[in-house]
Amino acid sequence: MKKILLVVLLFAAAGIARGQSLNDKLAAAVNTLEKDSQFAHAIIGFYVVDNKTGKPVFEKNIQAGLAPASCQKIITSASAFELLGPGFKYTTKVFLTSNNNLAVEGSGDPTLGSWRYHATRNDAFFTAIGTALKAKKITRLNDLYVSGGKNFNSNPIPTGWIWEDIGNYYGAGATVLNWRENQYDLILQPGKAVGDGVKLVHTEPAGLRIEFNNELLTGAKGSGDNGYIFPGLNGSRSLVSGTIPLGENNFKISGAVTDPGGFFTEQLRRSLLANGIKVEQDPASDTTAKSNLLLVNNSPTLDSINYWFLKKSVNLYGEAFIKTIAFQKSKFGSTTKGIELVKDFWKTKGVEPGALNILDGSGLSPANRITVHSLVTVLQYAKQQPWFGSFYNALPEMNGIKMKDGYIGGVRSYAGYVKSKSGNEYTFSFIVNNFEGSPGTVRQKIWKLLDLLK
Repeated sequence: MKKILLVVLLFAAAGIARGQSLNDKLAAAVNTLEKDSQFAHAIIGFYVVDNKTGKPVFEKNIQAGLAPASCQKIITSASAFELLGPGFKYTTKVFLTSNNNLAVEGSGDPTLGSWRYHATRNDAFFTAIGTALKAKKITRLNDLYVSGGKNFNSNPIPTGWIWEDIGNYYGAGATVLNWRENQYDLILQPGKAVGDGVKLVHTEPAGLRIEFNNELLTGAKGSGDNGYIFPGLNGSRSLVSGTIPLGENNFKISGAVTDPGGFFTEQLRRSLLANGIKVEQDPASDTTAKSNLLLVNNSPTLDSINYWFLKKSVNLYGEAFIKTIAFQKSKFGSTTKGIELVKDFWKTKGVEPGALNILDGSGLSPANRITVHSLVTVLQYAKQQPWFGSFYNALPEMNGIKMKDGYIGGVRSYAGYVKSKSGNEYTFSFIVNNFEGSPGTVRQKIWKLLDLLK
């Protein structure tokens, strides 16, 4: 009799579970999260929409402005597709002046010298310049300089970025001429024991105009990269602190170049010299002399750049997109103008400007605030556009879901598209601010929640 009763109860419980709506399941899961100690002082925004009906499936704080971290890249990406076009290319021009200078006119291309594309590698561009000069039988130049700066804001760093970030590779700002993604590498040798000092072996590439105050220490074996680079103030040395793991020789951490134009011209000078073309580096050289076009370099198309922007979350690309939107629409590339144009565009699509309270194009500023409702609105808009295939392909796949993720201190965010086993398709956005403890543990708890959409 007891066995029969148990079977009846189990079938009844299963029936109730099957009868629960997705909304009920999500509500229960969010309630569980909110009771978790890691979320005790957090705020959660969560919005799910059924793609077929366009109706909300679940809503939680959907109009609350939350720090989005890198999920903000969804806004920038879709804006770039719409306002620049998937086939847009950056153009970098090289001129030979009448007084024998070489002038490189930038247009904000974030891929120049990048290792991500065969055609953009530094050796490819330098070889093209060297070949063009040799064709004109030129073996000596007075100087090299970057032009086009009057068309772009000279400050590469957006408002709201923090000192802890801007010296590291992910904190590279965008200028009129970007080179090697404005990134360099420090090659390091840990000590023989935990707590020992770390030796700076060399930089890649060589010839950086940066000096370092090295306070790095050796951390425990397997502890990973916990090294940070803080840019020098008022001409002082950059500070390198934190730890790198014991036993990993030639360990690499990457920093952001604060003077991309100088970085570029120094690398170009070295390349030309190696190919028999000497640069006198005359500081008094006239930069107003008449110029003759030597060669034109075109970037990959925007949809190709966007692939890496979303797939690898390259902050520099987002900052370049925002400034480029401003330049293309107003003839001056500034972050402030670019954001204004982005907000104006999405206002016409039903996203209130206050729902996009943003300061940059990448989401790196902890002061950014957007809503999960605005993210879902943009994602749904993207589904209807001819460029959606490229946009969707660029979204990372994690936990079996096509979605962008974001993480900065106390913030975890996810937004994208998911298809359930029953064939239902959903667009969603989830953001949590002010959680406590391990980001990895929080990620697993959020993924468990998102599994309910599968």
